[in-house]
This record gives sequence, C-alpha cells and structure tokens, in this order.
Amino acid sequence: MLGKLSRRDRIKKGIRKNLSGSTERPRLSVFRSNKGIYAQVIDDLSGKTIVSASSLSKEFSANGSKSNQSVAVGKLVAEKAIAAGIKEVVFDRNGYLYHGRIKSLAEGAREGGLIF
Repeated sequence: MLGKLSRRDRIKKGIRKNLSGSTERPRLSVFRSNKGIYAQVIDDLSGKTIVSASSLSKEFSANGSKSNQSVAVGKLVAEKAIAAGIKEVVFDRNGYLYHGRIKSLAEGAREGGLIF
C-alpha cells in the first residue's frame, strides 16, 4: 500500500518524464500545502526560477477561501511572468489532481494572461 506522498511522487515522476521547461516556454510548477499555495516559473535548461508567487508572501493580500487565494496567486504569478517577458508556459501540476485549488490557480494564471 502506497502512502499519499509516495503516490504523488510516483505520479510526479511520470509527469516530469514528458514535461520540461525551456527558455522560450518555461514550466509553471505548483505546490500545495495545507496552509498555502505556491507557484513558480522555472527555466529547466538553466535550472533557475524566473518568478514565483505564494499565498504566504508579504506582497500577497487576498482574503477568503483557499480557492479564492489560489486564483489570486495565479493572477499574481501571471502578472510577474508577463513583466519578465514570458507569455507562454508549460503547466506542471506536480502530481496533484487537476481539481480544486490547482485548477483555480491555473484559471487565475490564464485570466492574468499566461498561455498554456
């Protein structure tokens, strides 16, 4: 019987096997914890994080449910990415189901202007 984290790691490896961020189209990676949600745009060729946003950062100021916070984090990361000259990304759900807060963050990033 696999635990929750080892199951997510197995799914994550399957996703990352086929998914990679380039300089032209970096990877939008999402991490979800019980208290917050984090998103970062990563260039895998150079191994550097270009922009990041989090519901726990000081510049973030949205209240409400965790889903509403996820939408706001998606818009924030999209705003930062567009300011850095990035319009297209590859979405990495990081082993989580595309549902709930992960889906909300993706929709917020799309509303913010990112294409994926």
